[in-house]
Amino acid sequence: MSPATVSPIEEAVPGESVVCIGFFDGVHRGHRELIDCARRHGERLGLRPAVVTFDRHPLEIIRPGSQPPLLQPHAARLDTLADSGVDLVATVAFDDELRHLPPEAFVERTLAPLTPRQAVVGQDFCFGHKAAGDVATLRDLGEVRGFGVEAVTLLELDGVVVSSTEIRRRVAVGDVEGAAEMLGRPHALEGPVVRGDERGHELGFPTCNLDVDPRVAVPALGIYAGVAHLPDQRAVDAAISVGLNPTFDGHQQRVEAHLLDADEDLYGARVSLDFWARLRSEARFDSVEALVAQMRDDVARARRVLGRARSA
Repeated sequence: MSPATVSPIEEAVPGESVVCIGFFDGVHRGHRELIDCARRHGERLGLRPAVVTFDRHPLEIIRPGSQPPLLQPHAARLDTLADSGVDLVATVAFDDELRHLPPEAFVERTLAPLTPRQAVVGQDFCFGHKAAGDVATLRDLGEVRGFGVEAVTLLELDGVVVSSTEIRRRVAVGDVEGAAEMLGRPHALEGPVVRGDERGHELGFPTCNLDVDPRVAVPALGIYAGVAHLPDQRAVDAAISVGLNPTFDGHQQRVEAHLLDADEDLYGARVSLDFWARLRSEARFDSVEALVAQMRDDVARARRVLGRARSA
């Protein structure tokens, strides 16, 4: 299936559609339930399924400084949505004007341009100034405008609702396996490789030091098993450190990956890291020798964990 067209909503090609709307941070399994529902309606009605999303987290405008860390940067979220099986991903600029629109005007700006015959939302969907509109409001507006509304029940895993908030919580405590269960894929960080202290090379464990987007959720300090995706499309197993380098009195958080079966110059290249499992907490060692011994053990454990995960 070809990726969807991605465009600002003002540039969307007119035509009737089935639309689901939301911020979709992380495009997790709950979000995909909505998207799959929109696709089914699209097949039934012979219409294109589409997604309407926003260019930033609404809280960035509503209460600046209170917005949560993102599970994906904006561009990556659009890419994931485009690969989700819809025909169109339309982005709406969430600005001060939009936040003050009453529900009816909000629908006019965000849904009406795609001429919906059906709208699909989560059962907790709220919209309009001060969240004045809910699913019942949307159904009333849909009756006037000629579109139906389906509210999808929130997905639960082991009795816990799948949500961006819960996934952020899991990432924050280092539970990347639990986060991946809800995401449907590993949590990832990406960024250009920049120069660090180059201490890893001196110790026999060269690393790629990533300059990650500060707005994106970073797992808790510790050592992780994961996979690095390189610019040439290779996927290479890695032992990943999220830490401050306390053995060397470091104070700046860094995300570094030691590639298990590759050693090459990646400075300036853009690399993505998938976090598969947490191996241990960050620790301070009394000697360089003790640190190196632990790093050897980390690499061996990373190989075992990744091997078991692939054979499961």
